[in-house]
Amino acid sequence: MKKIRTFGKYLKEKYGFRVKKIPLAIGGFTCPNIDGSVAKGGCTFCLNDSFSPNLAKNKDKIFLNLNSKENPILNKQIAQVILQIKQNKLQFQKKLKIKKYIAYFQAFTNTYAPFDTLKTLYETALNQKDIIGISIGTRSDSVEDEVLEYLSELSKTKEVWIEFGIQSTFDETLKRINRGHDVKSIKDAIKRAKRYNLNVCGHLIFGLPGENKEMMLKSAYESYEMGIDSVKFHPLYVVKNTILANEYLRGEFKPISMQEYIDVLVEAIDMMPKEIIIQRVTAGIKDSSLLAPSWCGEDKNYQMAQIKKALRRRGYVY
Repeated sequence: MKKIRTFGKYLKEKYGFRVKKIPLAIGGFTCPNIDGSVAKGGCTFCLNDSFSPNLAKNKDKIFLNLNSKENPILNKQIAQVILQIKQNKLQFQKKLKIKKYIAYFQAFTNTYAPFDTLKTLYETALNQKDIIGISIGTRSDSVEDEVLEYLSELSKTKEVWIEFGIQSTFDETLKRINRGHDVKSIKDAIKRAKRYNLNVCGHLIFGLPGENKEMMLKSAYESYEMGIDSVKFHPLYVVKNTILANEYLRGEFKPISMQEYIDVLVEAIDMMPKEIIIQRVTAGIKDSSLLAPSWCGEDKNYQMAQIKKALRRRGYVY
């Protein structure tokens, strides 16, 4: 049986103990695909505040001077970083007895702000007890070399990852989901990040509108070829109050089934170079905002059991 190299195994091999990611959702961050810089409305599948005129105003507030008395938004963001890390640590320590963590800037585009603002927030996270690194979720069109160079310096003493939403390597798909950039942008961003010797995680979505199995697998293969160090696989699910929800309700989009998703996932893993680390194999949401497919709202343990069963049949131990 072939063993799959997961992110948890990678961290334990490197540090000798378990390390857990702490997801952070920091208010004030937005996205160039929401505020109108490259597009409006956000990705068609994204649930966001893009229908509110206050979102663009909030973006402007981030660009205030860093003097704490003049920047209440930054003060609030700093407080959110500290509080969310503290709350998650208490939860993980109680349930899993984890002692070391990576702060994961997850929501929105976490390099889309002035450099000094980013530096302040990243260092706030790194200065918290038991935080050994950071992971930054972002877009390919929103990362300046100044930020990459800074993260490269941090990586000499900390665990540092930058996560890009690749989603698909088909320009027609990126256009259909209103992504706001093309495949060339993705390739360029990953190439620049690797030039700074950064660890790169690529996100792929299976089940995007208009894509068949062959296209999904080609996106996986081409993403591997870009030089990513790890990958997150996601099924596309439909949530209320999104453009995709409207398409689904009009019958213009059919979500991927669990079996279809598992089939393409297993093949994507089978073609993956052995040095690439898997950070995620599925995703879902368990609340009333989910429209479809229903299996993305089912027990995560059930999803994982079905995925592991399929992988075992292909000769893998997850």
